[in-house]
Amino acid sequence: MMRVLVVDDHAIVRQGMRRILSEADVASIGEAATAAEALALIGAEHWDVVVLDVGLPDRSGLEALKEIKATHPTLPVLVLTVFGEEPYAARALKAGAAGFLTKECLPEDLVSAVRELSQGRRYLNPQLAYKLAFSLGNSPERVGHEHLSDREFQVLSMLASGKRMVDAASALGLSIKTVSTYRARILMKIGVRTTADLIQYAIRHGLVR
Repeated sequence: MMRVLVVDDHAIVRQGMRRILSEADVASIGEAATAAEALALIGAEHWDVVVLDVGLPDRSGLEALKEIKATHPTLPVLVLTVFGEEPYAARALKAGAAGFLTKECLPEDLVSAVRELSQGRRYLNPQLAYKLAFSLGNSPERVGHEHLSDREFQVLSMLASGKRMVDAASALGLSIKTVSTYRARILMKIGVRTTADLIQYAIRHGLVR
């Protein structure tokens, strides 16, 4: 029987995943609302699978993923996010994720993914696997957002989803000046001039919904 840790800052999402997983062969389901809580629970208890959201309040889920893999390299992590598949999936897999799903997935997809990871296998839905393989085979030059650091990518996602710099700064625990510096770097790397251009770029490349 599996022990699964669900990491998401929304209680209603955790409750929904708990209900779905409780109907499968999951012996114990833990919950964490922040990266810090997740890392503490991972250090204190044994888990078979971690289901990890990208958008956590204290740090990027991708940063948390790297910390998890640094201390528990064999612990399989399923990244679950509201954001577009391809850009986030590629980053998550590169950071060490064993599987990737969006929150638009069916409940049975979540159960299947958790079961696959608990047995030492990886999980991507066939459509996403095809898209990633196709993009790798047909894009020898990386597009602008692929040059961003994880923090820059996180700031891009927040600004592109309509958050003001002051809100992004508060959410990330950074100064407005630091977020402004990140914004300037992002604009330069993706080749646009304004936040409006950035939003259009993000929509065009499936970085926001």
